[in-house]
Amino acid sequence: MTADKEKRRAISREAARKRRRVESEVFEDLSRLLPLQQSVRDHLDKPSVIRLTLSYIRMHTLLTGKTASKSQASHKVKCGQTTEGQLVRHELNGGRGEEEEKVTDDADASEEINMYLRILEGFLMVLSSEGDMIYLSGNVSKYMGLTQAELMGHNIFEFSHPCDHEEIRNNLRVTAEEVWSGEKRDFVMRIKSALTHRGRSPNLKSATWKVLHCQGRAKVCVAPSSVSCLLLTCQPLPLSHTLLSKHTFTSQHSMDMRFTYCDQRMTLLLGYSTEELLGRSIYDLCHTLDTNCLTKNHFNLCIKSQSVSGRYRMLVRGGGYVWVESHSAVIPSVRSSKSRSGANQPLCILCVTYVLSGVEEPSLQLSLDQTIHRYPS
Repeated sequence: MTADKEKRRAISREAARKRRRVESEVFEDLSRLLPLQQSVRDHLDKPSVIRLTLSYIRMHTLLTGKTASKSQASHKVKCGQTTEGQLVRHELNGGRGEEEEKVTDDADASEEINMYLRILEGFLMVLSSEGDMIYLSGNVSKYMGLTQAELMGHNIFEFSHPCDHEEIRNNLRVTAEEVWSGEKRDFVMRIKSALTHRGRSPNLKSATWKVLHCQGRAKVCVAPSSVSCLLLTCQPLPLSHTLLSKHTFTSQHSMDMRFTYCDQRMTLLLGYSTEELLGRSIYDLCHTLDTNCLTKNHFNLCIKSQSVSGRYRMLVRGGGYVWVESHSAVIPSVRSSKSRSGANQPLCILCVTYVLSGVEEPSLQLSLDQTIHRYPS
């Protein structure tokens, strides 16, 4: 009886070893199909292989699918038919020459994309309607300290700040009206970053929050299956390139956006002197139709400490307006404090504003602040 029991155990162990061996071979074959470098594939565990395979299938569906027209996309979204798709089957036609030509074209396209990413100073991200990160460009590790393979397939809510989840959900929702009008997405979110001043931190529990400025639009495909996603360019704030130029001015504000400092370029570009602006609100110089843009930027600053305003109109002294964009951050005030050591240092808002256009409608005065004699000389 004991001999039979030992024999059954030996057979069971051998069957288990065979199952594990076959399973390992299946996962090895699957990992070889992934469009990743060999050095990355060698370090993938089984859950990572499954996660990346699913992301690749979903991305493949988007890239090979037929982009919906406005009316088609609106109908799909309105009827609630926008769901995740399935892998598209392809028949490979053509000879070896066509394959070699395709490889050459792909290499040229990849080089061009890398050039765009260097200019962008950011990375690309594709989110599903549920928030899954279907794709991230390979340079994401430069900004986040986490590699493409570590992030793809995970949900954005696992890495983003809890206070930003509602705003992210609002941007993931696709309505028929937004698809029809081609409405763009423009928001700021905080995401975990493993980068430290000493390099990359291997422990995500000690990760810091990095502020990303995300811009893009929703895309809806209707063939071979209905798929929706969000295509975004993500730029870490503050931007690392040199911000100052002859069409740029810097200003400092209290937390309610009143001027406490402005450089001399403001006078050259908008006509207002530094002295006449001190103590006045930046809202006084904003076009009435663009105050919502400035309010959203102010809210992001108070909550997330960094923000990009988007384009808005700033009134020019004497008449007219110019289009501008402000990059802002909350910093400790440079004013000396006589308070006791250890007390909270007062905060202020530092803005770098780009002037994007010349003066438009110079004969039109939209505010008393534009009149030449509004302020004493």
